[in-house]
Amino acid sequence: MGERKVLNKYFPADFDPRFIPRGSKPKGDLVPVRMMLPFTIQCSSCSSFLYQGRKFNSKKEPVSGEKAKYLTVQRFRFYIKCSVCSRPITFLVR
Repeated sequence: MGERKVLNKYFPADFDPRFIPRGSKPKGDLVPVRMMLPFTIQCSSCSSFLYQGRKFNSKKEPVSGEKAKYLTVQRFRFYIKCSVCSRPITFLVR
């Protein structure tokens, strides 16, 4: 039980931190995110409603260009798929 509370960890003499595998960045700057819809959306192809609070797996991308920031807050674009017709839907959130 006491070993869980140790602040100092043992490093062997031949330890080399260069050989530790590091995480890689997602390809294309798209980060997968599990999120809830902030507002109700209607699909433009099948006219079904996706209601506020529904959970989706989405891709998050920072907005680039002149509209990248709103009052110094970074804006993001989210990509989701319609649960009925699987058509991609995008929306911006600040």
